[in-house]
Amino acid sequence: MSNHPALDRRLGTFDASLIGLGSMIGAGVFAAFTPAAAAAGSGLLIGLVVAAFVAFCNATSSAQLAAAYPTSGGTYVYGRERLGPWSGFLAGWGFVIGKTASAAAMALTFAAYAAPQGWERPVAIAAVVLLTAVNYHGVTRTAGLTRVLVIAVLLALAIALAAVWGGSGPDFGGILGDGLLAHGWYGILQSAGLLFFAFAGYARIATMGEEVRDPRRTIPKAITIALGITIVIYAVIALTLLGVLGPQGVAGTPTPLADAVNSGSMSWAAPVVRIGAAVASLGALLALIAGLGRTSLAMAREHDLPTWLSAVHPKYKVPHRAETALAIVTCIVIAVADLRGAIGFSSFGVLLYYLVANVAAYTQPREDRRYPKFLQVAGGLACVGLVVTLPPLSVGLGVLMFAMGIVYRFLRLRRDRHNE
Repeated sequence: MSNHPALDRRLGTFDASLIGLGSMIGAGVFAAFTPAAAAAGSGLLIGLVVAAFVAFCNATSSAQLAAAYPTSGGTYVYGRERLGPWSGFLAGWGFVIGKTASAAAMALTFAAYAAPQGWERPVAIAAVVLLTAVNYHGVTRTAGLTRVLVIAVLLALAIALAAVWGGSGPDFGGILGDGLLAHGWYGILQSAGLLFFAFAGYARIATMGEEVRDPRRTIPKAITIALGITIVIYAVIALTLLGVLGPQGVAGTPTPLADAVNSGSMSWAAPVVRIGAAVASLGALLALIAGLGRTSLAMAREHDLPTWLSAVHPKYKVPHRAETALAIVTCIVIAVADLRGAIGFSSFGVLLYYLVANVAAYTQPREDRRYPKFLQVAGGLACVGLVVTLPPLSVGLGVLMFAMGIVYRFLRLRRDRHNE
């Protein structure tokens, strides 16, 4: 790839960690607990542990690979380098389709909290356009805005927890009211697959490997920091929600944290939670746009997407065509689609993306190895297990989209052979 213009290395450990944090916290706290509770009830606590373990395995694989291949594209690049072009393509395709759905879902989540009734879709589209413009003007602006958004979200969560615990507080006896295993292991694993969606933000750090200073040290450290902080936050929030609303209460509302605050004596804090949810969704959307653009850049460099997407802006040093094209696709999805199943669909694509990452990391030589091989084996098997327990509609749509991608690449390779 030496003939392609390079992106600038401007991000340190702090900013890279914040980009991962901004992705995970925004998606998880305000989006994933409701479908997880519907699938597993109180068993979502076990699902959260499973999802965290799978995320840790995948994170170590991503960190080990990113240190050896510090360029844009994440597992798309790792799959190509370690396993061959087809594996890389399937990983990149899964990331792009899954995260495009995630970007649309995050924009709609923002609009649900911030827009007047009936204006949700136009406001969501406006958010995508605005944040794409921020990314267009350079990665340091992305990191700077992400820093502000993450701090605001953490403050909102702290206020929400203080409001809940400052009143009557959670009733932890109610958490076990229906039993952790009442929905069976299938429901628990399904909740883990849905909650995994919330942990996937650390991938954004690896996909931005070409813009990180001292990537062999910075990328593994930033992934570990972001994932560790997120796990602690999710555990506290999950226990609090179940303790206040109960499993059925969490499953029955799209805004469980706001409802938990409203149920106590400090309901004045509910607007703060709504603002926090809107800000968190913006933070996740911002990081999604950045990561999508860079994976598409890498795929276009290898002709797995149209080559005109590989352009890097001469002044701002960002993949401006890729980001603009994906923003347009995201806006179309927002305008026409019902995205209630977006979390499951996104999890399908991202879990297969990490399956490739685990297999690729397993094949690395001893000199590039940072973690034991059993983590990659466990991560790969867990990815397959969680995929097959996702909601059937999500699995069906995922299989259809992957089939379309395979057909596209076959036709492109056939055309290239014909032109030769």
